[in-house]
Amino acid sequence: MDILDSIVIGAGQAGLSSSHHLRRLGIEHVVLDADEAPGGAWQHRWDALTMQDVHGVAELPGEVPPPRTTEQANRAVPSYFAAYERAQELPVIRPVRVDRVTDEDGILVVHAGERTWRSRTLVNATGTWTQPFLPHYPGMETFLGEQFHTVDYPGPEHFRGKRVLVVGGGASAVQFLGALAPLTDVLWATRRPPVWRTDDFTPEAGAAAVALVEQRVAQGLAPQSVVSVTGLMLRPQEQAASRLGVYAARRPMFERVEPDGVRWADGSFEPVDAILWATGFRPAIGHLAPLHLRSDRGGIRLDHDGRGTTAVKDPRIQLVGYGPSASTIGANRAGRVAARGVQRYLARTSATVGAG
Repeated sequence: MDILDSIVIGAGQAGLSSSHHLRRLGIEHVVLDADEAPGGAWQHRWDALTMQDVHGVAELPGEVPPPRTTEQANRAVPSYFAAYERAQELPVIRPVRVDRVTDEDGILVVHAGERTWRSRTLVNATGTWTQPFLPHYPGMETFLGEQFHTVDYPGPEHFRGKRVLVVGGGASAVQFLGALAPLTDVLWATRRPPVWRTDDFTPEAGAAAVALVEQRVAQGLAPQSVVSVTGLMLRPQEQAASRLGVYAARRPMFERVEPDGVRWADGSFEPVDAILWATGFRPAIGHLAPLHLRSDRGGIRLDHDGRGTTAVKDPRIQLVGYGPSASTIGANRAGRVAARGVQRYLARTSATVGAG
């Protein structure tokens, strides 16, 4: 089997950006994508999410992003990604669900069922969407109502007339409350008091937020999302919920789930028909486990004090959409940095072979 110069896993924003830059550098590669069609995680998001809500997250290098209209993001972004793949002639192969990546005598082997690909380097761009985080609370399994995670969110109309508990302190929870409060009765619970931004989210503020995530990655800690350090802001579409007092009525986390609702430590009980767990995601990197990239602190350290994309433990591996690049701020830049990292590694190993 031929040995490629590089393999990109994932064809979302970070993966397509990486492929674009690899192609510009003349680096032979393929992109393996688990989905049946273009669009990355966006094709799986709820219908109520429009292009006005996504703040340029879909922008790809060398192209103008889709306009911020009321069109559904789960239609507009996949269409944009598909057109980009065609126009750029990116070597995407789908559907390919990668099971694991192993090392065989210095060559990386990507396994997907019975199929394998061999490569000198790897760009991992699998994001977080396939790894929803669902915390465990006593009694969850006894609840007789509906439970959803963000990844399963069916849209606000599904909840009309139901009493809904939204759990989580991030931007998704704020958005869900904004959509649901005008339609039905909602409650909000978080582990910590929410931190609200009162100033404008300037480029400087964004850079400062990314720097905090970089610090964790540089220390080998598991990354937190960039959103977790930017603070929360209410958009115009959430003002109606704010006027209804939903955000001000936030409660601490309950102690247990019961068949008809949840009970707090003080003994108080709230009946609910549905629980929406807006509790975030974790990096989808389980397939990299055979390479032993994690530090003893649980995360994968990246070079340049967390600002780069190269795994410190293995310079063959680039991670994009991980840590500081898991954001609208960093994904495109990370694709360019990763492609150059691949180029440097290939040049270094070629020089070593030549010298030998």
